[in-house]
Amino acid sequence: MLHELSPEAFGTLISMQLRTARVCLDCEEVHDAQQCPTCASETFAFLTRWVPVPERRQRPRTAEVANREAVETYREMLSPNRPGGWSLIRRGALGLALFGVAGWMWQRNTRPDTKSRGSGPATGGNRGTGS
Repeated sequence: MLHELSPEAFGTLISMQLRTARVCLDCEEVHDAQQCPTCASETFAFLTRWVPVPERRQRPRTAEVANREAVETYREMLSPNRPGGWSLIRRGALGLALFGVAGWMWQRNTRPDTKSRGSGPATGGNRGTGS
């Protein structure tokens, strides 16, 4: 009967925190590693899913602070001082139009003048009559 109470009968006794303890879903070994030390499986569940863990803080955080922060965040997102979606679209369209006009003017100024070379249509003669 003495051999049944040996440490080998209980497995390896290692201290670990309840917050990090995991149970292997394949072999039901309790461990705190990423991979099960018994079967090398990575399928696990945290024990805190079934066993509640007491709060570590001396005073628990009040929900009021979190609510105030959330309210301020939503207030900033919904404030009328931010430019709306349509104003951003209008600004973008205006910017594209300005770039288009600037590009057109640049091409117009950098093109060689066709009238000074005389490469325009021939003068004289009746068009469309074949003569």
